[in-house]
Amino acid sequence: MLRRINPALPELLAGIFLYGLVLQLTGMWFVDNKQQYSVGLWIGVVLAMGMAVNMAVVILDTVDAMASKGTAVRTGLWSVLRYVVVVGVFAGVWYFEAGNLLVMFLGLMGLKVSAYLQPFLHKIILRVQKKSAE
Repeated sequence: MLRRINPALPELLAGIFLYGLVLQLTGMWFVDNKQQYSVGLWIGVVLAMGMAVNMAVVILDTVDAMASKGTAVRTGLWSVLRYVVVVGVFAGVWYFEAGNLLVMFLGLMGLKVSAYLQPFLHKIILRVQKKSAE
């Protein structure tokens, strides 16, 4: 289903998850409050995944609207709503002291890291699929 929205979306989500896993495994050695570290990290990772899916859906809707000579006003609304949700979640985590905000931000940056690493991850996945087919 995700591949129908955008062919690169599953690989992007996998990259975000792997980035979160690397941060989880490496960061746990250096922090005192492991629970806040983990909660903040995975909230950030889930936000990054949600943003990736939302952006892919908005891009698909915008392309469809442009193809049918419609307007893409909703694109701006979804972009603003996406960032309002992110700020709201950050405010909620800060208010309830549920997780580490810095690590949450690092988890959210998994979207950027995964976007840059997606072509490399795609090549690796193709090689693994080619070897398993042989």
